Amino acid sequence: MSRDLVNEICAAQPGAEWSDPWGGGHDCWKIGGKTFAVTGTAGTHVAVKTESAELAAFLIETGVAEHAPYLHRSWVALPLDSAPDELAHRIRHSYRLVRTGLPKKVQVGLPPF
Repeated sequence: MSRDLVNEICAAQPGAEWSDPWGGGHDCWKIGGKTFAVTGTAGTHVAVKTESAELAAFLIETGVAEHAPYLHRSWVALPLDSAPDELAHRIRHSYRLVRTGLPKKVQVGLPPF
C-alpha cells in the first residue's frame, strides 16, 4: 500500500478536500472542514477516526493499528503496508463518521454518498 493509494481512496470520497495545514508535506483529507484522514511527513501511516476510544484500543491491542500521536484516543494510525481492504475500509468508515457528525446545514451542501 502506498501513500498514493491512500490519497486515491480519500479523494474518491464525495466532497473530500485535500490540504497541508501544517506545511512540510502532510496529506490531510477533510469533509466539511473536518479531518477524516491524515498522513504525516514521514508517510508511514495514515491516521483515521474510529467509533470510540475503546475500538481504537482494541485495534491497537490486536496489532491492526498504532496510537495516532497528537490526536484524540478514538483515532488510530494504520501502517501504509496494511492489507489494502482493511485500509480502505477504515478510511471510508472514518469519512462516514466525520461526515455524519457535521451539522445538518453543512451536510445538506455536500454531494450525496
